[in-house]
Amino acid sequence: MTDAPPPEYKGPQRVFSGMQPTNGLHLGNYLGALQKWVKLQDSFECIYCVVDLHAITTGPDPENLASRCREVAAAYVAAGVDPKRSIIFVQSAVREHTELAWIFNCVARMGWVERMTQFKDKAGKDAQRSSVGLFDYPVLQAADILLYKATHVPVGEDQKQHLELSRDIAQKFNNDHNAPAFFPLPEPLIQGPGARIMSLRDGSKKMSKSDLSDMSRINMTDDADTIMSKIKKATTDSMPVPESKEGLAGRAEVENLVGIFAAVTERSVEDVLAEFGGKGFGVFKPALAETLASKLSPIAAEMRRLNADTAALDAILKDGAEKARAIAQPIMAEVRDVVGLWRA
Repeated sequence: MTDAPPPEYKGPQRVFSGMQPTNGLHLGNYLGALQKWVKLQDSFECIYCVVDLHAITTGPDPENLASRCREVAAAYVAAGVDPKRSIIFVQSAVREHTELAWIFNCVARMGWVERMTQFKDKAGKDAQRSSVGLFDYPVLQAADILLYKATHVPVGEDQKQHLELSRDIAQKFNNDHNAPAFFPLPEPLIQGPGARIMSLRDGSKKMSKSDLSDMSRINMTDDADTIMSKIKKATTDSMPVPESKEGLAGRAEVENLVGIFAAVTERSVEDVLAEFGGKGFGVFKPALAETLASKLSPIAAEMRRLNADTAALDAILKDGAEKARAIAQPIMAEVRDVVGLWRA
């Protein structure tokens, strides 16, 4: 006789995701996340957060944090996230995130968190001098997701391990409190092109806001001339564009540029290679740069317009925070009851 499977979660199909307000957003953020977020609005109830509590784990300038939050929110809206269809807000405006994170700190096991490879990557040799927040932020990330009982999370491959931790925490909470379907076990949404955009200078490294070289990335605010210059100077090799996917093996930088072209045009890699295979980069790179500029220039212009109207942005974020709290507060009240916390 086998144990019966746990009951399935019956709540709404809800997406949660967020970005940190550190430095500027780039092409990887757009193709790997924002472009997908916009489409998810057609299928899910979506909650998109600017995660400023995560940002302070690395100690950004407090004077610029609020403006960074606005800039990220502007990018969301400019890319096509509709505040009338989705919830857009700043994490610290909903204090239940930190309350649930503490409860989850008492659910998660040290061994689980110690296995998170991103902490090791970020802390490097200075792990003992890193903040507890940097070590513990995957638990806060679990609270971000489960505070809204999100069922799906669009993530890159590098965040998939953190989502597994969220599932482990949800499962243990449900088991420990005899509430089998209280929290859903969130599923990753990682399929589709553009999930991992690499540096223009080094195809073995992910495109990053923290890379010291601005030539390594296409910023969402770059103009057409800057995009053209960066793509023309992007690292490739002396051989032509291959005619098949097999020809991309061992050519990480070329594979990255072809993948970018496929993602930005929403075509397959095979289709891009059928068009450009056998041609030199003197043909391919200008075509890619023009395609990127036509896609990003309207977004950059809308970001500039939104960033110039802080009152309108703040109104969007205030409305989003109110909507987020309307979901979070009743769920947090249930959590307190389940855990047995004091009720005044």
